[in-house]
Amino acid sequence: MSSSLSRSALIDVLRAVASQLIVLHHLAFYGPMSDVAQSIAPDLITWFSRNGRLAVQVFLVLAGFLAARSLAPDGYLRSKDSLPAMIWQRYLRLAVPYAVMLLIAMGSAALARRGMQHDTIPDAPSLLQFLAHIFLLQSLLDIDALSAGVWYVAIDWQLFALFAVLLWCAARVRGRFVGVGLVVMVALASLFHFNLESDWDASALYFFGAYGFGVCAWWAARQPNARTWLACLALVGAAALMFEFRSRIAVALAAALLLGHASRLGWLTRGPSLPGVAFLGQISYGVFLIHFPVCLLVSTIFSHVAPEVPEVQALGMFVAWACSIICGAIFHFYVERPAMQWLSRPRRSFFAFGRG
Repeated sequence: MSSSLSRSALIDVLRAVASQLIVLHHLAFYGPMSDVAQSIAPDLITWFSRNGRLAVQVFLVLAGFLAARSLAPDGYLRSKDSLPAMIWQRYLRLAVPYAVMLLIAMGSAALARRGMQHDTIPDAPSLLQFLAHIFLLQSLLDIDALSAGVWYVAIDWQLFALFAVLLWCAARVRGRFVGVGLVVMVALASLFHFNLESDWDASALYFFGAYGFGVCAWWAARQPNARTWLACLALVGAAALMFEFRSRIAVALAAALLLGHASRLGWLTRGPSLPGVAFLGQISYGVFLIHFPVCLLVSTIFSHVAPEVPEVQALGMFVAWACSIICGAIFHFYVERPAMQWLSRPRRSFFAFGRG
């Protein structure tokens, strides 16, 4: 993606807010600190516990929006790479920093098991469990997670792979709007069927409605009659919500329409970016990956410091939140960014066959 788009003020805001809400959700949802601090601000902690997870929908929409911009800005596949190469490259971009996080998470959980007892601490992993996580298969195989939020990394990769496959199939037909049609059909199937069945929530089909909102928002904003196409997107979303209301779909639709209208008006490539917000947006993936291991360690420390005092445990939650941001920044600059720079170097892909 272009630097102007990747550093868009609006995208920075969405990334920053969504990542912070997810950290606060996990702090509220998982104990033991929130269990004790609940009495101080029960409504606030309950809200984060129940609703903070909705921020994931923003990341799903952003992923679709930016994938459309990268792979098919005009509705048909532009990449010169083979299909396996595209999917493999996406896997590496997600999995290299993610693998480092897994090692940190296992070490953090081992220390937490020594320091306290709580059902949120992951057990010592088996080799199969670790390999399933490395290959992003843990949810599909119904294997216990080694850290909170790792399911999203697997779903992101599945969604990108499904999107790439649909575009690749359309390219074989060589019809300009075949890819758009395939994406829309799968998104509609997700919204009106798969997203209503919890048995599908380990697969991309469950989440493709939100991802498809992002894809279609990009495509709609590039049309001469963009307002009409965005209105159609809004109507489809409204129909899905009338069919069965889901707050997650409402959040995804709102995020997609915001991005679509901002793109139509040119707001994504101009306007000042607030330094603090831009920084939080930049490190959002690092914060997302590393925050749970950090929170486990802080919880372990505070479990020995007045474990039954709500004020102390509330302070522990604040410390865990602050440490998550600091460690997320460190992880971004010393793990994630070097990994991306290494992956960006020109090299002959193992999947270089089958181009075109």
